[in-house]
Amino acid sequence: MDDNSMDTNAGNASTNVSFRVHKEDLSDAVAWVARSLPTKNTQPVLRAIVITADDSGLEFAGFDYEVSSRVRIGAEVSQPGRVAVAGKLMADIVANMPAKPMEVSTDGSKMLLQGGSARFELPLMPLDDYPQLPTLPEVTGRISPSAFVGAVTQVASAAGRDDTLPMLTGVHMEISGNALQLTATDRFRLAIRRLQWEPASDDVEAKLLVPAKTLLDNARTLDTHVEEPVEIAVGAAGNVGGDGLFGLHSGNRETTTRMLDADFPNIQPLLPKTHTSMASVEIAPLVEAIRRVSLVADRNAQVRMHFHPGEVTLHASGADSGEASETVAAAFSGADELLIAFNSGYLKDGLAVIGTNRVVFGFTEASRPAIMIPEPEQLPEAEADGTFPTPATDFTYLLMPVRLPG
Repeated sequence: MDDNSMDTNAGNASTNVSFRVHKEDLSDAVAWVARSLPTKNTQPVLRAIVITADDSGLEFAGFDYEVSSRVRIGAEVSQPGRVAVAGKLMADIVANMPAKPMEVSTDGSKMLLQGGSARFELPLMPLDDYPQLPTLPEVTGRISPSAFVGAVTQVASAAGRDDTLPMLTGVHMEISGNALQLTATDRFRLAIRRLQWEPASDDVEAKLLVPAKTLLDNARTLDTHVEEPVEIAVGAAGNVGGDGLFGLHSGNRETTTRMLDADFPNIQPLLPKTHTSMASVEIAPLVEAIRRVSLVADRNAQVRMHFHPGEVTLHASGADSGEASETVAAAFSGADELLIAFNSGYLKDGLAVIGTNRVVFGFTEASRPAIMIPEPEQLPEAEADGTFPTPATDFTYLLMPVRLPG
């Protein structure tokens, strides 16, 4: 945060506060912190937002031992102090208050919120047992918000959701100078995104494993229309010292996340270097065709893709709901035909994050993983042995096929 930020760990005793603030500023700040607070926890105090009022305005903070959030806003503070109140409840109340300046004050064990003729009283929560908020590590590098949000969105789509395999629930971030690579996999699909950033030092090297859900949640709150870069701050990863934290700082907001203590699998052997056939398909009509034929299939059941020169025909069926097929135009080369099947949900997830009007598929065999990449300026020509090299790309979505009978 900036030089005016106040140490919200200083003193745990609850004190009275009084301030006047714009309703929209208060609503945005409280909602942003409250979004990451636990709804149920053995420690009720972790559901609190800690409000610190000082001469430079207000700070709102939340922490559940894994994720911390802090935001500062301007306000007219008539009585500085530090208090805690139920975060999600306060966010709901402020969001529904009239669009008028709000007066907030505390008296003993209660907080009074007034806006126009609306008035709420909320019980304060004790700060005695509130954990010490972590400090943002030293800044490791900077990146534009739009580039960061785009990369995280692309990669997080392939992360696992099974907490019994923690190494697969994270996004692996590999930093090497000004090169940044993000990778995620759930064993059935794999996403890799490479991009440039501005490192704090040219020789920075680090390998991080950040919880994918938290990283995506934080990325989605960034304003991609501002030019001010997002600061990434890392502790205890590779050659970067600290205490195992991954931090983001953007404008008046900062978050920290405890990184996963697990080894990310070696994914390089999974990536094919050549392909026996390739196809280029316009994404919009392909997604519509998948949606239609999937109506007769069980949820996320397989969709079979039968490629011929000039077209691909999609097939789907259900045990009790019949069959469906639809043909879409496609540029296909390298073989007379190819029949391959994919989980329809994983296929649609990949198509949703390709980022170009057309997707390029690279195939080896119907039983081997296929790649999906954004359409390059020019597709590669076949080598002398009839195979196609993988086109240069900054994003790759690798998808395991579903085994077909026989």
